[in-house]
Amino acid sequence: MRKVLMIGCGGIGSFLIPLLDKTGLYRLDVYDPDVVETKNITYQNFTDVDVGQNKAENLGKRFNQTVRAYPFPVLTAKQLKGYQLVVCCADNLSIRRTMYNSKVKWLDLRAQGRNGVLVSYEERPELYTELTSGPEGSFSCQGDAWDGGTENIHFMHCAIAGIGAEWIQRWFNDENTFTNRMIAG
Repeated sequence: MRKVLMIGCGGIGSFLIPLLDKTGLYRLDVYDPDVVETKNITYQNFTDVDVGQNKAENLGKRFNQTVRAYPFPVLTAKQLKGYQLVVCCADNLSIRRTMYNSKVKWLDLRAQGRNGVLVSYEERPELYTELTSGPEGSFSCQGDAWDGGTENIHFMHCAIAGIGAEWIQRWFNDENTFTNRMIAG
């Protein structure tokens, strides 16, 4: 089994998990302290029945052969150890800084509105400061201008989940991977 730590399972992670689950190759330890909210239904892989449930635990029930769910945040570098790969799908600069400065192999998946980014541990370290700067706090895969309506939903988070799944498969198969990808819409 390929042992992966996944941080966050909202907009990106909730779509990445089913892709990796289909292969039967992965054991995903998924950490996310958030609960499903009604506003999440339009752009995350949850339904009305899931509202109020912890995201990680919900996906752990759905994908119980693949996912071990932890309804907690990842806060320290010690929590990152023991995995072949750490995948960040959370909009949290603090954990990104911790991950970037650790000695683990990592993949950072991001989306906001019409833009998406994949960055791997193979990126040049001199770019880490730029990649982990900005305002603290939560961000949405839908971007700052999203009004919560369905007419203005963006699906870049789904594209990044797919690109992330492809990268992960290639990496574990010792095939060529790319250091980063940026998609701007």
